[in-house]
Parts: sequence; structure tokens; C-alpha cells
Amino acid sequence: MADKSREGCIVCQIVANKIPSKKVYEDEFVMAVLDFNGANPGHCFVMPKSHYPIIEQVPDIEIGRLFNVSNKLSSAIFESLGAQGTSIFVANGIPAGQTIAHFIINVIPRKEGDGINLQWQPKNLDEEEMSTVELKLKEQTKRIGHFEKEIKKPKVHAPKPVVLSEEEEEYFTKQMRRVP
Repeated sequence: MADKSREGCIVCQIVANKIPSKKVYEDEFVMAVLDFNGANPGHCFVMPKSHYPIIEQVPDIEIGRLFNVSNKLSSAIFESLGAQGTSIFVANGIPAGQTIAHFIINVIPRKEGDGINLQWQPKNLDEEEMSTVELKLKEQTKRIGHFEKEIKKPKVHAPKPVVLSEEEEEYFTKQMRRVP
């Protein structure tokens, strides 16, 4: 059931193993690969295995999975590459800098003074402009919160309380110290 957009999509070709990649994570729905032309060593793309050109087309359930993997990948980057931070972002649409017609999340390892600039010049709006934008967005966001629901499998047994080992406790403590 491949259509022309999928056949011509470089990301879909990577997912199908038609183009070589350096996979750092893969499950049934999500793949993360190193960006060969990354902003810093360890720059990864987290992408759905299904073809969705922009974020608005990705089902809510898959968005959750994608950002969950991005979060875990960010932690792995801190631990394995010694990053001091990560920039996690989506370029959604050509004017936003999207260059491939397949939704991806960028996870970029960051260190102080690395020369990557993701900043912009603020545009100060007056009160009337702010109110106009607010009203337009409120009208369009009335249905936010009506999310697709994942079908939960019934639990057979109640979960056991989680007891962290000393190693897990130390990892958790290290993660908490890293939070700004």
C-alpha cells in the first residue's frame, strides 16, 4: 500500500532499510537515527515509522510515543555523551525550516559555547494585537482536550510496589541534580 509520497520519502526509505542509517533506537512504531549532518555529534532524528508529513497528521497516541522516546533519548545523550543540555524541537512546515516531508523530532546534544543558535528576536505586540491573537486562538482551540484514546489492556494482577536498587536510586539522584 505504498503511495508515491512514501516511495519518494527519504525517511520512509530509512525506515524500510533501503537507505543505510545509524539506528540508536527502534520499536514497533518509532525509530531514532543519528543525523549524518548533525548540529553536534549525537544529533538524532526521532520519527514515526508511518508516513506523516507534518505534526497535525500524526495521531495523538503516536505523538505521545514519539515524545516519550525523545525524552528517553535525551537522557541517554546526557549519560553517554556528557551533554550539558539538549535542544528538542520540531520544524513543522517549510517556513519553520522543515526540509523533509516526514514528521521528525530533532534531539540535539548541547554544550556551553557550542555555537548553535536557536534564538530569535522578540516581536513586541501591543495590547490590541495580543487580544486579537488571543481571541483567534481561543476560537480555534475549543476542541483541544478531545484526544484519541489508546485501548488499555485489562490488568491481570495489581502491580507490585517499585523498589529502586542503589544503582537506580543513584541514577535518579543524578538526573534530579541535572535539572536546572
